Amino acid sequence: MPLRRLVRVRAFAKINLSLRVLRRRVDGYHELRSIYQTIALADRLEVEIDPHSYGLDLQCDDPQVPTGPANLIHQAASAWRRALRDRRGIRIRLEKRIPTGAGLGGGSSDAAATLLALEHLTGDRLGLNERLALAVALGSDVPLFLLGGRVLGCGRGEEVYPLPDLPPRRCLVVFPGFSVSTEEAFRWLSSGLTDASTRYNMEKIGTRSLLPLLKWGPAENDLEPVVFAKWPELARCKRRFIQAGAETALLTGTGSALYAVFDSAKQMSAARGHIPPEWKFFETRTLSRAGYWRRLFNDGKFSRCS
Repeated sequence: MPLRRLVRVRAFAKINLSLRVLRRRVDGYHELRSIYQTIALADRLEVEIDPHSYGLDLQCDDPQVPTGPANLIHQAASAWRRALRDRRGIRIRLEKRIPTGAGLGGGSSDAAATLLALEHLTGDRLGLNERLALAVALGSDVPLFLLGGRVLGCGRGEEVYPLPDLPPRRCLVVFPGFSVSTEEAFRWLSSGLTDASTRYNMEKIGTRSLLPLLKWGPAENDLEPVVFAKWPELARCKRRFIQAGAETALLTGTGSALYAVFDSAKQMSAARGHIPPEWKFFETRTLSRAGYWRRLFNDGKFSRCS
């Protein structure tokens, strides 16, 4: 039997503790300041190298997830092979647990986990700068998953800096079952930014604190008002979470997922009663940077800084 090497890796979700939209850039994207936080909700990947084949095979337990070149896992593996000039066969199996189109970064996390798993398997380390460059080319949210914990994102979100971790908290994530288009959400916001009479005035947004969350407490997402205007049921759910004792409750990214952070199990249990019965929910925890790397691989041997 030909020798094959295999590793299992977790791809953790993220929430946005803060998301500020500053201006439209000359490249058409928006200048952002975001604080990301990784949480324990995770997809699972099994990555296998076969030196006796040349293909790239991706399988997923969710039939709605594409498994061809449109999938970020496929793109990440292809980019890694080009960068290393490695033609060995790659097989990847994905167990999908993070809802797609929810603003939780599942696809981006899968891509980052793929890069790290391939390095872990082969010992062919790109180095942090080259790894980050590959991640940026794959998507704006991918680089944060090369750090884990609490992360500051600038630019389109892809320029990332580690921040000190906040104390661990219980986290309740709810998904209403529909997606919010990122492109449409920013278009709704941009139409408000050009109107000086609205609360989304560009100058007004630019004067607010860019790093509001120095401890657990209220946070802001500049996309919330326009998303909540389209789906008021999201706003109602957020209000109920706060009434139940959440330290922080917020739309993550452009949504449609909401999260709430609690200091006690009793409060989180009470908040569950406010979730519409047809919505999915996940009880999880925030992940510190050390916890992120400790849980990424089952054997825990990978070093992020090598």
